[in-house]
Amino acid sequence: MPEFLTLLPPDAARDLMLSHLSAPEIDSEWIDVPSSLNRILAEDIRAPHPLPDFQRSTVDGYAVRASDTHGASDSLPAYLTLIGEVPMGDAPVFEIEPGQCALIHTGGMVPNGADAVVMLEYTQVVASSGLRPDDTVRKEIEISRAVADGENMIRIGEDVAQGQLVLPKGTRIRPAELGGLMALGILSVRVAKKIRVGLLSTGDEVIDPGQSPRPGQVRDINSYTLGALVEKSGGVAKRYGIIRDQFQALKDAAAQALSDCDAVIITAGSSASTRDMTADVIRSLGEPGVLVHGINTRPGKPTILGVCNGRAVIGLPGNPVSALVNGYLFVAPVIEKLLGVLPAPKATVMAKLTVNLPSQAGREDWWPVKLLSSPVSREGGDLFAAEPIFGKSNLIFTLAAADGLLRIPPDATGLSAGEIVEVFLM
Repeated sequence: MPEFLTLLPPDAARDLMLSHLSAPEIDSEWIDVPSSLNRILAEDIRAPHPLPDFQRSTVDGYAVRASDTHGASDSLPAYLTLIGEVPMGDAPVFEIEPGQCALIHTGGMVPNGADAVVMLEYTQVVASSGLRPDDTVRKEIEISRAVADGENMIRIGEDVAQGQLVLPKGTRIRPAELGGLMALGILSVRVAKKIRVGLLSTGDEVIDPGQSPRPGQVRDINSYTLGALVEKSGGVAKRYGIIRDQFQALKDAAAQALSDCDAVIITAGSSASTRDMTADVIRSLGEPGVLVHGINTRPGKPTILGVCNGRAVIGLPGNPVSALVNGYLFVAPVIEKLLGVLPAPKATVMAKLTVNLPSQAGREDWWPVKLLSSPVSREGGDLFAAEPIFGKSNLIFTLAAADGLLRIPPDATGLSAGEIVEVFLM
């Protein structure tokens, strides 16, 4: 029976595998911006014009010269002559002279001569010498608060200057980036083509989810959970079905997947068992082959990381929780590297641990946790409570019930109830 050799920490194991994946020449394609959510930019985006390209108000109020309001207060208001209203969606035909103002709405173009906007709530109409009740030509506006130069308005190019690099190559397009592109009138962008990831499930006991299992059989979970993770990370999952426990059958299927795809994932067949052939199959697919067999973590100790002729081949445990947790640790980073994704912090929250959690020193543990909806108080603010979900690594609903994963570092023998911990959101 083969034995695990030196177990590497997850970070070291991941870095070793990624170091054998040379920076790829990114294949790209053009795509309409409205359809680009979660895609990765394959080129730098520079602003074709300033944004905004006219100075506009951020409030409802009156466009003024700031100097005309200096010293204005409730007890000593300033009085300005109203000369008109700024039309929405059009440029005003008038200019603000000293002692004048104009009614303006949020988003309206600030007229020439004005350099600030007074909010409507600090003003009132006090007089009119017009002949009709709705005549605004000679109305006076009382201003009870002074404004500074540039207050309550956005100047030309204040958001983005013309020619400015707004989105570098490797940026993942989120709703905000998508909106920014549309604001600049950029309707299509060049993005990295999605990474093709082959998925193979192994085991004589594994059947298709649409079948009714006989005693001793289990439905295939991993190719679907990992496929979803692949899609979420920016890849395209290609399933190669369920491969029986036969070396040649697994080798042939893996070789086909490696030929078709940019990376391959094999689930089950990664532990130290006479029937587990994944490591031998990876060694047969190309150089350098198996880089890591065994990760110093729980769950997922028997994970295999390999690179065959420049392409990643990862063997994950058959237990669905172990497979998915280690998919986050190893599969997603491979896809992100192949896409050229810029490094970004992971989404985390700080929470207060509700119970003691044991751990074995020298091993990194990952626990699924539920973030309780009622925040608990601490000095300096509130934070959520992290409640561990206890379950074995083949119970998928222990992970489905979780909001995130809690990492216990290898130099700790556990965590105590009440400790402030970092939860990685899933």
